[in-house]
Amino acid sequence: MRKSTTLILVSIFLTTSMLACLVSPGFFSQQAAGETPAPEPTTVVNTIVLEEGDLPALYREINQGVVAIRALSETGGGLGTGFVWDNEGHIVTNYHVVESATDLEVDFPSGFKTRAEILGVDSNTDLAVLELNQLPEELTVLTLGSNADLAVGQTVFAIGNPQGLNGTMTQGIISALGRTIDSLNFAPGGGAFAAGNIIQTDAAINPGNSGGPLINLNGEVVGINSAISTTSIDLTGQPINSGLGFAISIDTAKNVIPNLIELGYHDSPYVGIQVLSELTLFIQEDLELPRSTGVYVLEVTPDSPAAEAGLIGADLNGLGGDLITSIDGMEVNDFAEFMGYLLTYKNPGDMVELVAIRGEGEVTLELMLGKRP
Repeated sequence: MRKSTTLILVSIFLTTSMLACLVSPGFFSQQAAGETPAPEPTTVVNTIVLEEGDLPALYREINQGVVAIRALSETGGGLGTGFVWDNEGHIVTNYHVVESATDLEVDFPSGFKTRAEILGVDSNTDLAVLELNQLPEELTVLTLGSNADLAVGQTVFAIGNPQGLNGTMTQGIISALGRTIDSLNFAPGGGAFAAGNIIQTDAAINPGNSGGPLINLNGEVVGINSAISTTSIDLTGQPINSGLGFAISIDTAKNVIPNLIELGYHDSPYVGIQVLSELTLFIQEDLELPRSTGVYVLEVTPDSPAAEAGLIGADLNGLGGDLITSIDGMEVNDFAEFMGYLLTYKNPGDMVELVAIRGEGEVTLELMLGKRP
């Protein structure tokens, strides 16, 4: 766990009265009983490489694999975005878009609409997979990129349904990599577990963009838009984009989505420590630490993997805690790097090697990761 960060999730949540203004009487239509099932769809995988000025071509290719998601719940409903993950037509979106849904509709840009069922969800990474009741005649599968190729300043695009305006494309850059934000899973002792390896972007993301793809110039999905940080709201109470958008990294999704499809859930790795989310020079001096980079352990949860590995937390004065400086040979400058590595590349049961400064010396510890409660 870490100190809390206030963020706004970017799906639109509507009351029943608001839905009446947006939904036609045929909002949830199903295939009639006895009707001949649609044939298997033709699968199209976008494999484009675009020049900077060829943005209309990028949109035409990518938008066909982006869907609008309409969710009904006992308290009203919501609007979000998703995209086609594979040849079987699995739709990836955010957990918070569908978490309370009692009925789901997925709308394709072609005009095809179908109901969908929730196949798997993960509150730790805010990811969900939907299974379509029917498949369209043509299925455009989006190509997945890699976070290893990302750089701050790189051009990216978001395609989604902000404020219910389907098929909206916005442009920006990657503002930062490796951010950490609160997840939607809360620890037994209070406070949220962290979501790591988050991409920060200034591409305009607003309510309704949740679950939509963040795209690079090669037409590859590099992130899944999830949240914005803002202090402003519009006349309807919806948060307003402030240039601080956050997307789940595609490498994290590659680790999680296969489990959601196969098992219906994903277990995130668990260490069992409470830490300082940031080390400043002032804190370094107060804690009498030899450096201001690393992960400072405030508390170790009893009977946790951290306790079994021998990590030590701070005393009542905040002093004496281990300062983790590397994991599996990779130097970690802060908690964001530490957690991002675990959530993207590790799973419960994996062994990791930690190096920590303890007092005036250094210790190397072997830790077997558990699974988050």
